[in-house]
Amino acid sequence: IPLLRRALAMSKRPLMLFASPWTAPAWMRSNGDVRGKGSLKGHAGDKYHKAWANYFIKFLDEYAKHNVTFWAVTAQNEPLAGLFTPPQAPTIAFTAAQQRDFIAQDLGPALANSPHRTRLLMLDDQRIHLPHWAKVVLGNATAARYVAGLAVHWYLDAIVPPGCSLEATHKLFPDHFLLYTEACTGFFMFR
Repeated sequence: IPLLRRALAMSKRPLMLFASPWTAPAWMRSNGDVRGKGSLKGHAGDKYHKAWANYFIKFLDEYAKHNVTFWAVTAQNEPLAGLFTPPQAPTIAFTAAQQRDFIAQDLGPALANSPHRTRLLMLDDQRIHLPHWAKVVLGNATAARYVAGLAVHWYLDAIVPPGCSLEATHKLFPDHFLLYTEACTGFFMFR
């Protein structure tokens, strides 16, 4: 918080912060650990999903007490990585349908009913998952009304052309923006 407040004070323009979760607490996860392969226990609409959605609100509440607000949150950082992650990585696995249902039944309503004007971004994973992921989530009218845009990572961009992913998704859902939220070079050990 001190670093964020310092950056906000130094910026000549307002900073638009977004947050993206890695994992829920172990008691909410199917594997009982914050690390490794696992998903939220149960299904959308149950006590685990409601509690996880409330964690988002509590996170926003606590930062707001320090005059730090977030422009957006993502529903999950790299939700498909949770299926393939190394044993020590903290993540939650979601399929597109599971993320859709979590957004429609839990996270979307929790954000909408909170005092925060924080936007909700979906996917937050590789561009290779577009436009399929968008069709599943934004094809549902309830989920789509809570989602402002799609968060995308660039690590596997060389595999799929932008016309097949970004352009195709934009044509299907022109009212939802596309935003690269994570990128770096040198993540492959052999390069």
